[in-house]
Amino acid sequence: MAARKSSAPLIEVTARPGQPLGMAPATFLRDFWQKRPLLIRNAFPNFQTPVQPEDLAGLACEEGVLARLIEHDKTQDGWRVRTGPFQEDVFPALPDHDWTLLVQDVDKWDPDVRALIEHFSFLPRWRMDDVMISFAATGGSVGAHVDQYDVFLLQAHGHRRWQIDASESIKGKQPPLGFRPDVELKLLKVFKPTHDWVLAPGDMLYLPPNVPHHGVAEDPCLTFSFGMRAPSSAELISDYLDTLMADADENIRYQDADLKVPADPNEIDTVAMARVITALNAIRMNDPDKLGDWFGRFITTYRAAGEVMAHQAAPAQEEVVQALASGLLLQRHPWARLAWRRAKRGASLYVSGQDFALPVKDAQRLAGTEQLDAAAYRGLSDKGRAVVQQLLVGGVFQLIDPNEVYEAEDEDDGEDAVVLGEVVEGRDRVDAIDADAVSDDVHSVTVHDDGIEVIVNFEDDEEDDSAGRA
Repeated sequence: MAARKSSAPLIEVTARPGQPLGMAPATFLRDFWQKRPLLIRNAFPNFQTPVQPEDLAGLACEEGVLARLIEHDKTQDGWRVRTGPFQEDVFPALPDHDWTLLVQDVDKWDPDVRALIEHFSFLPRWRMDDVMISFAATGGSVGAHVDQYDVFLLQAHGHRRWQIDASESIKGKQPPLGFRPDVELKLLKVFKPTHDWVLAPGDMLYLPPNVPHHGVAEDPCLTFSFGMRAPSSAELISDYLDTLMADADENIRYQDADLKVPADPNEIDTVAMARVITALNAIRMNDPDKLGDWFGRFITTYRAAGEVMAHQAAPAQEEVVQALASGLLLQRHPWARLAWRRAKRGASLYVSGQDFALPVKDAQRLAGTEQLDAAAYRGLSDKGRAVVQQLLVGGVFQLIDPNEVYEAEDEDDGEDAVVLGEVVEGRDRVDAIDADAVSDDVHSVTVHDDGIEVIVNFEDDEEDDSAGRA
């Protein structure tokens, strides 16, 4: 007698070469995206974490980094939450169990972490919010909770036990989502898992919004969380109304030229309400380009990690051409967010809340690249190169020497840190940038809230007045 096929939907797969999701991306989007969870074994085979626990702890001590430390007292089921930046002596004083460090936006600080986002190119890039990394000591957890957005949880080091409640997607039964009133974290009052897995390095768990889940470290472990942007309706409406009010035409008003003598002068009747709707419809964004431009500006600033600003005067456009010809690159600022949209004519490029009208090819290229070399720059139209110059002035792009390597001594331990891709940017203006003129003579390294300033020597017959920022 043939075995009866299970009616339970698939929820665990093993990745195959060329299919890190264990299936075609179109199949994943059709069957799982915002529908039901999926555990993907070996999604990143032989994965080696680019960030070590001590790196994460060091980052959590820096100004401007969003970090939290969550400790759990299992004897009393008590939770303690501390926010960064932390003092360096905090971590050595912690026990070897039952705590978790979470650091947001690590992709903005580490290029190797940022490069992992390319593995999710089957999703709109503007939907990706950030890569949060958590380090958990054995037993460490943040409790049973739900997220309001899609998330991919990649196990990067060590092992973590994940329990989830998939009853809604499997049985059509919504789980209880009430929160505990006794802790500052939004922890679930009731959590009844339907699945229990231990993830090893390279395994990845996808969770749609509002799926209860609970992760506990089996041993010291790192987990990378790829979270999606999901603005609430209140956030969308608030920003939309701000734009409407800023552009509102004072001549558009409530009108009742067809007014009749009312049966009751104190009544707001249905005819009056129809006029209200007419007045509101008159001020809404009926133009698709205006609506699209609003959303493009909004989504490229929503939950931004930091403000992109220029801290040095930008070189002139002809100097940029010379610099690129000598082998330098234009590097996008890691905090800059870009997206583009087809418009009635050409396209609109959105850059951290700004919009630029461009040819479609230019908008595609600029939104989809982290670096521009001489060939890519030449491939832009005159209008595209003019926009690049504006972005360079605004700090969105910076000139870097990809081959420059310098050593900066760590004041704490005396060791040398090797840094690649030095930013080449003048305090005022560099008359000409020649690859042969770039010296590896680093005069000083100064740490600021928004980065590291490196003062380097440019050999010049007339003057020596240049600084770099990395």
